Amino acid sequence: MKLLRLAPENTKISFMRFRRISYPLSAVLSILSIVLFLGVGMNFGIDFAGGTQVELRAHSGKADLAALRAKADSLGLGPVEAQRIGAASDVTLRVQVQPGGESGQSKAVAKLRDAFEKDYDFRSVEAVGPRVSGELVQSGILGIVVAILCVLTYLWFRFEWQFAVGAIIGTMHDLLLTVGFFAFTQIEFNQTSIAAILTIVGYSLNETVVVLDRIREVMRKYKKLSTPEIIDMSVNAVLPRTIMTATTVFLALLALFFLGGDVIRSFSAAMIWGICVATYSSIFICSPMLIYMGVRADTLDKPEKAPAPAKAPA
Repeated sequence: MKLLRLAPENTKISFMRFRRISYPLSAVLSILSIVLFLGVGMNFGIDFAGGTQVELRAHSGKADLAALRAKADSLGLGPVEAQRIGAASDVTLRVQVQPGGESGQSKAVAKLRDAFEKDYDFRSVEAVGPRVSGELVQSGILGIVVAILCVLTYLWFRFEWQFAVGAIIGTMHDLLLTVGFFAFTQIEFNQTSIAAILTIVGYSLNETVVVLDRIREVMRKYKKLSTPEIIDMSVNAVLPRTIMTATTVFLALLALFFLGGDVIRSFSAAMIWGICVATYSSIFICSPMLIYMGVRADTLDKPEKAPAPAKAPA
């Protein structure tokens, strides 16, 4: 049986000639991401911005999440999260911070009571204040920083330092553009978004290690070729695997985005963007860095130890 191939074998695409385009493009996108993050900011969800959480129990014994979301969104309270907890009859509604302080929050709860009190019991109403939200922001940022430091430490010991620098730049490039994606699209940034960023870092690391491993292998084998030729040969060798991996992950995430519901929509949207950026950076950002750093085949040759001098006869 003939196997499915998404990319032809033995391609000879000159990827490195595009480095004079990819680097300026990535520089512009990175600067734009920083400007958007500082100027526009992130659309923080209830987990980070604060709000009100209401726990409901359906009289009928089973809560209809789709109907709850549709009706809650029509109340003019902004994005409302609906999530089932425990039994089929129990759900929580989360409403973002309303203008007007405590009075605005009270009016929001009153609207919810008018809309749902007929079919649901209001078991609890809980406010998430700025203090709790600030702790969540700090914990989330700390988790991302620690994970990135661990990844960078692994890269430093896994490869020669020139390879590690390229991998670090590629990983930071993916992280920065993902933050810019959230700021540009204003997709809600919540705790699942932090999970998406950490997953993107891991996916980017995987793609980078595959490409760099092949470059190092080819560089040791073909010592007379130039560095751009070695990188092009290596990228073409792993291209079918890269396309197959990215395509299968993309299709799975596409299904999650359209069918997974609002709870994981921000996660799946960020991941779709992330796999595209990670695949791009492993080829057009990380790999060309070896050229600019002057890496050659003899860089990997370790000098042999000189033989110990023979002892003079007594």
